[in-house]
Amino acid sequence: MITYREQKDFTDAQLEALFLSVGWYSGKFPEKLRQAFSHSSRVLSAWDGDRLVGLIRGLDDGVWQATIDCLLVHPAYQGRHIASTLLRRLLAIYESFLYIDVVPDEKRNVGFYQKHGFHIMEEGTPLQLRGKGWE
Repeated sequence: MITYREQKDFTDAQLEALFLSVGWYSGKFPEKLRQAFSHSSRVLSAWDGDRLVGLIRGLDDGVWQATIDCLLVHPAYQGRHIASTLLRRLLAIYESFLYIDVVPDEKRNVGFYQKHGFHIMEEGTPLQLRGKGWE
């Protein structure tokens, strides 16, 4: 059973295994990842027992704008709606923010974010979700 947590304390081994499983070069620097996540605004994670299988990070100013920096799920766990659950949970935290931006790491991921309410902007950030009351 997959459980979800809001936490920032990961071991180097947990981060290295997850990031390398999806082919992200940054997985070769787990100590830097650990430091980066400990200083991030929001970090939500998905777990199968004690195995880190998914992660999303939000960077924000506290009231106005948030940016989704990364969203990844171990390949063995993809297709189980883990990414969608992590994104929905982070968006719930940022519900009162005016803008939420995301710059997908790959073009193939644009549709995923559009399915969750993001729109391609003509100017500025490639994908953006506006807060309630901004039309």
